[in-house]
Order: sequence, then structure tokens, then C-alpha cells
Amino acid sequence: MRTAISAGVDGLRRWFRRPARTWVRRAALAAVLLVMAPMVVGAVALRSSYAGDPGDGTRTRGRDAIWLGHAWVDGRKGESDLDTFAARVRETGIHDLYVHAGPLEHDGTLPAARYPKARWLVDGVHRRLPGVRVQAWLGDKLATEGPKGLRLERPATRAAMVDSSRQVLAGGGFDGVHFDLEPMPSGNRNFLELLDAVRPMTRAHNATLSVAAHQIDPVPKLHAAARKIAGHPKWWSQAYFGQVAKRVDQIAVMSYDTSMPLESLYGGYVAQQASLALEVTPKDTDLLMGLPFFQTETMGHHASAETVKAAVRGVRLGLGRTDRHRQHFGVALYVDFTARDRDWAAYDKDWN
Repeated sequence: MRTAISAGVDGLRRWFRRPARTWVRRAALAAVLLVMAPMVVGAVALRSSYAGDPGDGTRTRGRDAIWLGHAWVDGRKGESDLDTFAARVRETGIHDLYVHAGPLEHDGTLPAARYPKARWLVDGVHRRLPGVRVQAWLGDKLATEGPKGLRLERPATRAAMVDSSRQVLAGGGFDGVHFDLEPMPSGNRNFLELLDAVRPMTRAHNATLSVAAHQIDPVPKLHAAARKIAGHPKWWSQAYFGQVAKRVDQIAVMSYDTSMPLESLYGGYVAQQASLALEVTPKDTDLLMGLPFFQTETMGHHASAETVKAAVRGVRLGLGRTDRHRQHFGVALYVDFTARDRDWAAYDKDWN
């Protein structure tokens, strides 16, 4: 017995006498494993979400949209450009054009001089593409992460934004208003108040009210953790997404800039986002999922991973699993001036 005890004591002594660097290496390895484990689990889940067959009934409903740059309303585009664009989208499911008519001033106002060719564009689209709506894309940076920007908490700013919306409908001839206000923290009540104020006016003009929306928490409460750690509101809670969706006619998820490194992970993420959004969007609200028609290479966007093909497959998988027969659903293409032929080809082949 004493021999066994002595051997055990000697073993412990040798353990504690090991070089300090061994402990450091083990501690570092443990830390890496703690960080990597949930990432690996998450990656496996996203890859699984990308598997399977989308099936029939998961293609365009004729309610798609595309974001268009400012060149369409400031005089840089002409008749030949519009002819080419109309020919490109005529046989697709595109039904709405979000045309950049801003940006808004930080006080919510919008100088009419920013969109001098709006009437030309709207009339030209209506002649070439009957039934297609042209919406005024109004955006601005919010003062949620710094001192400069639009402050939705000010009633005067929200009132000015209502007036600017009325202005583009009456003066510009647009068929709707599309807000893209970033970065928007989840739970922002001032945004909801703005939408509540704008919608009666758009309805009075028989116009559409739409918004660009942040992605939804892939795991519960992630938006709160991200805001606390990084100070940036990348995600909305699913509940807040639903609150916004019920106040508009159309909501377009900016389902790109996800930091996903692989097509399969990105496609699985889009499938998850589509399902989460479908669960809380009213049946009579158009829900659109964003497609990345751009190729910038940043920490948040890897062009080799965020492809149109992967996004469309993810959209179809999410739709098929969650609400296959939903008609108020589509995709939104971002953005016309960076689109390549291969992006259009993937959209045509896999979605139309």
C-alpha cells in the first residue's frame, strides 16, 4: 500500500514540475477548442441546412426586385440604357425596381435636385415594362454608432421623412418608397413609429412601402451579444423582424455580407434566414431574400462563397421547408451596376 501511495505522490510531483511552457500550450489548446467547438457545430448545422432537394414549387412568383444605382435618376442614363435594361429583365420575375433617389439629409429632408430624371425613368419603365413598379430608394446612415447621421429619435426628423416620402411620390412620380436605414439596432421603436406614420400616406397614394431589413439572429439573442461585444447591430431578433414586416407591404432581407467562407455554409445560412423570416412575415407582405450581385472582397463578404447560385439554392431550400406554397415571396438583386453576366445567368437558370 505504501509503495502505491509513494508512487502516486512521485507522479504528482513530476506532473507539477513539468516546464511552464507545457501548461501554457495546454491552456492555449483548451482555449482554442472552447472557441472552435461551437463554430464547428454551427458549420455542420449550416452545411446540413444546404443539403437536400428544394423540389417543385420553389421558383419565382413574379414578385422579385432589384436595387438600381443613382445614375438612373441623375441624368447619366439614357434611352438606350433603359432599352437594354428592359430587354434584360422582361422575361424574369422582377416586379419592383428600388431606384436610389437619395441620400436623405441627416434631418430627413430630400432636395428634389437629387432625382431630376425620375419622371423620365418612371414613365419609360411603365411604357417598356407594364406592371413593373418603380420605388424611390431612400437611405441614410443612422447616428447609432457615432455622432453624425440621421437621428430617428427626433420627431422632427421622422416628420421630415414622411414629407420626403410624399414628395417623391407626388413630385417624382414613383410607385413606392423603399427605406434602407443602417445600422439599425434590433428593437428600435423610432423606426416602427416612422413606418406607422408613412404607411397611411403611401396607402392614400396607392403606393408601396418597403424596407431593406437586417438579417435575423441565427441563434437567439445574438444581436444583443454582437452589440455588446462589437458595438454593431448586424442582426435583428426574429420578433423585431416580424414587427417591422407587419408594418410594410414588402420587406427585403439583406442576406449577404455574412462572412461565410464557403458556398455550402453561405447557402445553408440563407436557407436558415429564409425560414426564420417566413415564420414571422405576414402572409400578405412580400418577403424578398437578397441575392449578392456584387464581388467585393472583405472580412464580411467572400465573393467565392457568396454566389448567386448558392443564395438561390438556399432561398429555395428555406421556402420548401417552411412555406412552399407561399405566393408573397421572391428575391431581391443587389445591385445593377456590379452585376455580371454569370450572376444574371444563375438567377435565370436557378430561380426563373
